[in-house]
Amino acid sequence: MYCGYIVELHNLRKHSNADRLQCVEVFGNNIIVDLSYQEGQKVVFFPVDGRLSDEYAEENNLVRKKDENGNNIGGYLEPGKNNIKALKLRGEKSEGLVLPIETLSKYISIEELNVGDKITTLNGHLICEKYIPKRRSSQSINSKTSKNNKENYGSHFPIFKEHEDTEQLMFNKSVFKEGDKCTITLKVHGTSARSGHSIEETDIKQNFLQKLFKKPVQKHREWTYVSGTRRVVLEDYDGGYYGSNEFRHPWHDFFKGKLEKGETVYYEIAGYVNETTPIMGTCSNSKLRDKELKKLYGDKMEFTYGCKPGENRIFVYRMTMTNEDGYVIEYPDWLMRLRCEMMGAECVPLFETFAFTTWEDLMERVEKYYDGPDPIGKTHIREGVVVRIENRKKFTAFKHKNFTFKLVEGIVKDEAEAPDMEEAQELISEAGEA
Repeated sequence: MYCGYIVELHNLRKHSNADRLQCVEVFGNNIIVDLSYQEGQKVVFFPVDGRLSDEYAEENNLVRKKDENGNNIGGYLEPGKNNIKALKLRGEKSEGLVLPIETLSKYISIEELNVGDKITTLNGHLICEKYIPKRRSSQSINSKTSKNNKENYGSHFPIFKEHEDTEQLMFNKSVFKEGDKCTITLKVHGTSARSGHSIEETDIKQNFLQKLFKKPVQKHREWTYVSGTRRVVLEDYDGGYYGSNEFRHPWHDFFKGKLEKGETVYYEIAGYVNETTPIMGTCSNSKLRDKELKKLYGDKMEFTYGCKPGENRIFVYRMTMTNEDGYVIEYPDWLMRLRCEMMGAECVPLFETFAFTTWEDLMERVEKYYDGPDPIGKTHIREGVVVRIENRKKFTAFKHKNFTFKLVEGIVKDEAEAPDMEEAQELISEAGEA
């Protein structure tokens, strides 16, 4: 879940190429601020990939606006979006927004806010939320199928668990303990999917007397194969963000007959929906203003993962075994890879397995793998990596994206012709539940 963080500023330094600016590191992110910020100051930090509420942004004059002469008299946030994105200013990266804690004084007594607090809403006032752009193209989201799937079909599979959200690595330093067994894997920029050999429950039809005396409805249970998106169970493959989920169907068939009873496999589908539509949004490389990126990847950044138009492939990143009572056992990385080898399925590339010692050691390992060309197709940058702690009962994993990908992601969302499909699926689910 997206949120803002109450933090203190330390180790402020002069901007390398701007006299009126300075830089500070927050959760490992370099942030550009003006000269009014001071050492030890308590502030609120908003990471990239979120937006400020209209009320909060307007109250603090953070939205870009012009006077009658065309001069900017507001902030830099885009009207109607208020989204926070990565940017580069005079050679320095900025990965988030820092504001004085006093900007929250209208909504709460700031003395009540402590370093380490997370905020989204204060006394009923929305402050920030995840940024999900509105789609501008003529394609519309078909929520009817989602509603039927979610309410009338998905509930029939009580042990077919939804995807676990992956939080940001930099905000979870305290989670790691010495001796934790960890893996670092590639983060694949695709759309989430899941398939399982699961129990389906259906109501047994009641006779007249059972209805008359209001007897409890009995359930019929049987094992079957089922697939879905992050949140939605698919009864058919109509509807969805692109008007059809048919590109998911072959992967349901792929796992059918291969999964043991109770097994669920979680994976990313990368490549293309059809002959013309990539699964994830594309970005014009000229907008990145980086000649080297254009030289490496051409005119546009397209996350193909070695697929040709009309093709896609999957990368498994998690497997579980769930018993009839709903108790979930996480497969360790080695067992997931063994099962995938037996089934002929690809897994996300594994970079390293190690025991956690210190945060500094962990970040040194992460920084070896999270940036650069994607190792699979080499036709685009990699998104980043995922660090998983394996010796936990519950799935515990954290993502770490690189700066260039954040720039690409921001441009794609600004254009909003094809926002992140994961986020679109969330909109579908919400529409279905409305």
